[in-house]
Amino acid sequence: MRNEMMHRPVVKQELVDFMRNEQKKLPGELGKLEEEAHADGVPVIPHETVVFLQFFLGQLKPKNILEIGAAIGFSSSVMAQYVGDEGQVTTIDRFDVMIRKAKKNYERLGLEDKVTLLEGQAAEILPTLTGPYDFIFMDSAKSKYIEFLPECLRLLRKGGVLMVDDVFQAGTILDPIEEIPRSQRTIHRKLNQFLQTVMQHPGLTSTLLPLGDGVILMTKEEENIQLDAPDGKEEV
Repeated sequence: MRNEMMHRPVVKQELVDFMRNEQKKLPGELGKLEEEAHADGVPVIPHETVVFLQFFLGQLKPKNILEIGAAIGFSSSVMAQYVGDEGQVTTIDRFDVMIRKAKKNYERLGLEDKVTLLEGQAAEILPTLTGPYDFIFMDSAKSKYIEFLPECLRLLRKGGVLMVDDVFQAGTILDPIEEIPRSQRTIHRKLNQFLQTVMQHPGLTSTLLPLGDGVILMTKEEENIQLDAPDGKEEV
């Protein structure tokens, strides 16, 4: 099924084409996996986000990475290249078909010992993790970002980075909610709530990048982060 959100660039199409087609390709089997995913219409991170991750993680040099939303295992396989000999990527997914494909891809790439795939609902798994993680990549159900945020910040080390994908809702994130299709309004409302929370928080330093459907990165500046909750403050 065509994912419409993958085909509505938030910057000029010719610039998107340039970033996707002219930047260095991935080598070997990982590059083949990316090409196969695009050919089959599988919603993996676009190539401009891949290149950014390569550059950024090469500078950050994380030892422990957490991903929420494994899909076919492509992005976790990219990140696994940057955790060193003793590092680890932990990823979470709940869809059986994706889990099977991810496991096959980890085996194909020789990453069975480098990537740990946790099967189940992220809302149930996250509270069981202890961390700390140097880098967290969240690319799951967009309406759940605001719900997963407290656990992500709890698990992230001070000075660590949380990167969240697809935050522009195909470029419609700033449109009045009345103009959003009813089926997308919950996502629209919760994404706006998420963005306002992290962009304005005094304990986080954040930046937005127009990669793919938009990403936001935030650095955890304080050991304990307090978030507004319906019944007051929530400390993580």
